[in-house]
Amino acid sequence: MILLGGAIVKNANCPKCGSGEVYSGVDLIVKDGAISSLLKGGPFASNSIPISLTSMAPIDNYVCVNCGYVEHYISDRSKLKEIARKWDKATAGKSANASDE
Repeated sequence: MILLGGAIVKNANCPKCGSGEVYSGVDLIVKDGAISSLLKGGPFASNSIPISLTSMAPIDNYVCVNCGYVEHYISDRSKLKEIARKWDKATAGKSANASDE
């Protein structure tokens, strides 16, 4: 498991409310082997984001059950490089929705 940082991951307390009631879905599906990788990050996985038409990035989630705060992290570090190659870089002032401008 690769942890990329973040308030919950670093101290297991919620940065919003301070609660220690934080739960992780990291181990819901073991990431070893082709089948488990497909289940977590395949085309029908709900715990992943699309990078392109043919590639998905599995996500690890951390949830505070006291206030509902959530943090998400890409669990496969190699997917970060793929995202950097295929997605547009976010810039200040750039709207996600062109109709907002």
